[in-house]
Amino acid sequence: MRAIEYSRHGGPAVLELRDVPDPQPGDGEVLVDVEAIGVNYRDVYEREGRGYALAPPAIIGVEGAGTIAASGERVAWTGIQGSYAERIAAPRELLVPVPDGVPSEIAAAALLQGMTAHYLSHDSYPVQEADWVLVHAGAGGVGLLLTQMARLRGGRVIATTSTEEKAALARQAGAEGVIGYEQFARRAREITGGTGVAAVYDGVGKATFLEGFEALAPTGRMILYGAASGQPDPVAPALLQSHGSAYLQRPTLATYARTPELLRERAQRLFELITTGQLDVRVGARYPLAEARKAHEDLETRRTTGKLLLIP
Repeated sequence: MRAIEYSRHGGPAVLELRDVPDPQPGDGEVLVDVEAIGVNYRDVYEREGRGYALAPPAIIGVEGAGTIAASGERVAWTGIQGSYAERIAAPRELLVPVPDGVPSEIAAAALLQGMTAHYLSHDSYPVQEADWVLVHAGAGGVGLLLTQMARLRGGRVIATTSTEEKAALARQAGAEGVIGYEQFARRAREITGGTGVAAVYDGVGKATFLEGFEALAPTGRMILYGAASGQPDPVAPALLQSHGSAYLQRPTLATYARTPELLRERAQRLFELITTGQLDVRVGARYPLAEARKAHEDLETRRTTGKLLLIP
């Protein structure tokens, strides 16, 4: 089969298309024919050797959708290493069923970022009716889904974007206020009549983190779920005091889907939103498996919106 491997850590150029042996399922595993692969910023961290990396050589990626070879059952997954490939050997308990009405491409596009948006809006800070919240990177994969989910809960969204094209997408998703990154905290306070936002959902990290506290209402929540611009500097507890008794959380999906039962339950709730037409999943671009390098380049330079997919 074909797969994308890295033999050393580094930039997109380390990703290589190779012919490798088919995986052999072990106890509790099944062989899955991969139909679509999700490209995520965590893959960049893995490629660079930050946080998620395996020792090279390794097949990159953790998210996708396809069909169990032995049974024909349609499934999706996230958190299964080696997903940039035509086949994977997957632990059965980590696969979630894909319902009729959800194409495999949409399942691969939605699962990781959709479940992330779900726990952010339902658990990290459960958005309440008429709450103002700030969503950074509002036209990104998580941002578009998070905006829609916050709106479904009755919230009002301020989204940051970097271009007018991305601003239009954020508005289509339901953002009432769309602003740039320059002085975003001041602009957020203006939009909210000086009150500030109940929560800041920040997947950007170092470039936006500290200023985000200036946008919070008293007892507001700073939720740092990613670090596309790098990890923020450490925070002294006194900072939370001086910004209205603020809360700070660094959540991960691994916590909110830490058992097979929690994983299936959250995936089911996500797919229900899709099948009932309440959630629109935007696929920003599709690339052949062989063009994984280009997908990473486009993701890192922020030339894309929505979700990027590789198609084996």
